[in-house]
Amino acid sequence: MDDGSIEINEALTVPASEISYRASRSSGPGGQHVNTSSTRVELVWDVAGSEVLTAEQRARLLQRLGSRLTAEGILILASQATRSQHRNREDVTDRFVKLVREALRVPKKRRKTQPTRASRERRLQAKKRRSETKKLRGPVSFD
Repeated sequence: MDDGSIEINEALTVPASEISYRASRSSGPGGQHVNTSSTRVELVWDVAGSEVLTAEQRARLLQRLGSRLTAEGILILASQATRSQHRNREDVTDRFVKLVREALRVPKKRRKTQPTRASRERRLQAKKRRSETKKLRGPVSFD
């Protein structure tokens, strides 16, 4: 982050020009300090209009982050964890990197497997035991 750009992973770096930060008054504890200082920080990034994303990355982000985006495709994250605007800015930036990195991760394809012979045998033995248990519940004949 030397020039303000944020490195998400080796394939993606979001330039500072695409991200904006807004500071506002924070809620919660802090006494008189909270009434006078703008320590809450919001990070705003236009996912739909980003120029650094490929079509595949954009589609994946819009799909995976859908519930966190506005109708226009803008991601807004906020932090008010500390009384320091600087630390809240670092916190929201870290959360942004983790969120986007996780959303871009491509899940591994599931490989179909067949049950092993031993597991099939165990299943059949369990079915036989259960069957015997249920047979013993039948009516008793005293012949």
